[in-house]
This record gives sequence, structure tokens and C-alpha cells, in this order.
Amino acid sequence: MGYDGIDYNIVFPEALTSEKHWRGSKEPVVILLGWAGSRDKHLAKYSSIYNEQGCVTLRYTAPLKTVFISESLGYKELRSTSQKLLELLFDYEVENNPIFFHVFSNGGFMLYRYIVELLHSHNQFSTLCVVGTVVDSAPGSQNVIGALRALKTTLGPKINVLLQYFLLALFAVAIFLLRIVLYPVTKYFHKNHYDAMMEHPAPWPQMYLYSRADRVIRYRDVEKMVKVLREKGLTVESFDFITPAHVSLYRDCPEDYSSRCRTFVTRCMSSSEETMTKKRLQVQH
Repeated sequence: MGYDGIDYNIVFPEALTSEKHWRGSKEPVVILLGWAGSRDKHLAKYSSIYNEQGCVTLRYTAPLKTVFISESLGYKELRSTSQKLLELLFDYEVENNPIFFHVFSNGGFMLYRYIVELLHSHNQFSTLCVVGTVVDSAPGSQNVIGALRALKTTLGPKINVLLQYFLLALFAVAIFLLRIVLYPVTKYFHKNHYDAMMEHPAPWPQMYLYSRADRVIRYRDVEKMVKVLREKGLTVESFDFITPAHVSLYRDCPEDYSSRCRTFVTRCMSSSEETMTKKRLQVQH
């Protein structure tokens, strides 16, 4: 589906399935933010985890140019995309449902960063009640080699070899200069997603799923984020799948992965009524 320049897909569960799992409560809306280069058919597999649990799912992947070019150069193009995604909740009249995020790799995490900022600061979205987030294979910080591997995989084998190496070299230089050498200065204009979310994290429960075999996102970056958030007093879970490659946790360990996601969203939902009540009281005051 297309809406104001963004291409997304939304799936509503069957009424009987929703009633079976949530017993009259509003079913959660799970927003899946794909990794750079992911197609909807990829996200649909993850979406089914939640659809079978009676959840509404909204799937979206940011365009490659916004992830690899706009963000790298400091253009906050993803911020307007984030606002459009949140506005969809009102368009489909599910803004009063509990909201849950499932975020993939840095491509999804960059978008998630702006969504969190909007939820913190934008009056229109102050009534939305987010109950939790699953983060898959993210976030990574200032990893030029990992970013190059991600871009190379995304470009694919069909692109001309010379063009591929030219684009990779150009991207490497830009990232190295803007995000490492000049970052002590550029961070005052555009802080990277990792630092921004570490300084102003989401307050709801989070679960980080990762693998130490990931060659795109360093597992130490994920573990550092988890450690810092826990030190801030936030509810954060994590699990290292050890052997899968980047964004391959579900492919390699489907039953374990699905079980962890379903269990986590159920735990988050168990306290959703209390969370939503607190949110309404905050708005009234």
C-alpha cells in the first residue's frame, strides 16, 4: 500500500484469533521496521508471528537512499517518514490500541530513533501507548566495515563491479569523515542513532536479540547499549543466539525466536492497561 510517499503493508487479524488471545482487550499493533534492502516478503514472515497471536501488524522498510545517504550526510529525512507512519495509526483508527515495535538492524533502528523522539515531543502522538520493543541485530555504532558489508549485500551481485567498488569507496570516505573524524563537531548538528538512543532512550520494556557471529553489527555495541539502559533503570532483556549471521536469527532458530517474541509481547501486554491509564492521566495533567 502507498500513503503520502511511503510504501507499507498492514494486516488485521481475524476477530476470533484476536479474541482468543486478548479476550476483549484491544489487540496490540506491531510496527515492524525492516533492515536496509529488506523486502516486504521478508518482513511478512516476521509479521506472521504476531498475526497468529491476534495482533495487527504494520510493515515498513525505509528506502536505501535515506538509510545509506541521507542519514550519513546528516539529512533527517527519516523524521518525516516516522511522522507519516505514526499518523497511519490514526488513519486506521488504532491509535488507542497498545503499540509494539519490532526493529531490524541499523536501517530500522534509525527510523525507530525518530519515532521515539516524536513520541517524546509531539503533542499529536502523546496519547499513543507503546508497551514494548524487540530489537533484532541492532544497534551498531561507528562501524565502517560493518556498514560497508551491509551496503555491499544490499547492492547485490547484479550491479556492475566497478560501479559497486566506486559506491563502496565513496560511502566509506563519507562515513569515515562525517561519522568518525568530524563527529565531535557534526554530532551537535546530527547525533547518530546510537548515541541519541543511549542518551534519550525509550522508557518502555525492550528486548535485544543478537548474535556474536554478526559481521555487520558488533555484538559488543548491542551489549553496551543493553548495559547502559539497564544502568538507567530501564527494563531491558537480551539474548545472544551465538551463531546466526546478520538478521538471520529467525531463519536459523525459528522456534526459539518466535517463542521469545510472543512471550515478550504477552508480558508487555499484561501491564498495558496500567500503562495506558498512566498515559491518560499524564495527558490530563
